[in-house]
Amino acid sequence: MIINTIGPVWDGNEVWLLTAGGAIFAAFPNWYATLFSGFYLALFLMLLALIVRAVAFEFRSKDEDPRWRAAWDAGIVFGSVVPSLLWGVALGNLLRGVPIDANMNYVGSFFDLLNPYALIGGLASLSMFILHGAIFLNLKTSGELSARALRITRQVGPVATAIMVAFMVATYLMTDAFTRLGVDPGPVPIAAMGALFGAAYFVKSGHMGWAFIMTSLNIALSVITIFMSLFPRVMVSSLNPDWSLTIYNASSSPKTLTVMTVVALVFVPIVLIYQGWSYWIFRQRLSVKSELTY
Repeated sequence: MIINTIGPVWDGNEVWLLTAGGAIFAAFPNWYATLFSGFYLALFLMLLALIVRAVAFEFRSKDEDPRWRAAWDAGIVFGSVVPSLLWGVALGNLLRGVPIDANMNYVGSFFDLLNPYALIGGLASLSMFILHGAIFLNLKTSGELSARALRITRQVGPVATAIMVAFMVATYLMTDAFTRLGVDPGPVPIAAMGALFGAAYFVKSGHMGWAFIMTSLNIALSVITIFMSLFPRVMVSSLNPDWSLTIYNASSSPKTLTVMTVVALVFVPIVLIYQGWSYWIFRQRLSVKSELTY
């Protein structure tokens, strides 16, 4: 039942991540080169996890043996947890800064990426995605599974909130994000935090649809806030601020950016429309009786 809740949409969602990598390559080649060479092992692990996850969805149903299914269930867990954790680790390192020299080369090691601040960011993203997924399961399933998802939501919610607050405190102490946002940070960071506490309120009051909207907003607005605090930088150099990569020194030619902008304005709305249509078509709650494929 859990697999069927995301069956019509999971592969389309993963395409957004791969497309983002391709877009960075075309629009900001210097950023792509530094990011993918410096974070190579971490990104390789994320890609491996996504491959295992995709294969597990398809292979799980090929044999009725409980051991076979349990093994692929473990693959799904691995392929879901690792990207969720590394996503926050990557954003944390972008915000904190990594060793980049004057030639835009990453000169650190893999273990430089596993610093305490980035790991707190990883735990923040992992806990928020678990909370987001538990709310989604409560909305998409019925019966005992829906009740279990609600219990997990109420257990994970306080933990996710505490870790997010800890990440904010660490960001204040270990980065220049708050300084760059200024005294008046604007509506986006405030709305991100408000959405987090709004989710807690709606879970407590039993309005799970609104809770899902709130966690969606928190995740999206938190990422936007991080890049607002980075702007115009895209990767901060911990060796020398002047060696940081920005949207100016890491970008392609104006002609390339113009072509990409036109293409994005034409095709991204089309993709959003048909993906939204897919969500609408498969909006019904699932039950054991509706389980057809897996």
